[in-house]
Amino acid sequence: MSFNPNTEGGGLNRPGVMSLSIREKAALFAAYMPFIKGGGLFIPTNKLYKVGEEVFMLLTLMDDPVKIPVSGKVIWITPTGTHGNRVQGIGVQFAANESGHAARHKIEGLLGGALKSTRPTHTM
Repeated sequence: MSFNPNTEGGGLNRPGVMSLSIREKAALFAAYMPFIKGGGLFIPTNKLYKVGEEVFMLLTLMDDPVKIPVSGKVIWITPTGTHGNRVQGIGVQFAANESGHAARHKIEGLLGGALKSTRPTHTM
């Protein structure tokens, strides 16, 4: 599965800035959270965040060279050693603004019918 979070942001050393690249539909399905109001993503990371912390993502999806800038906030944390061997990371809810709506629309367009799947994800 190809899902590459880079919290360094390629020179973007501001706190809370992440450059994310999701290259496979299966990885996008596993990370996307349609059940969160406005949508969101699960981001595997060992960096420490706090619930409510604001984050900014530069999101690259599949083969699209255009990065989607989207802001959001941490709504939950999956710590290391979680029951069921869940991946350590954070759940980020997209902001209720134009960039958040654009990210949700793009992701749901890419996933299409897969959104109705019962396959397990990082979040459910």
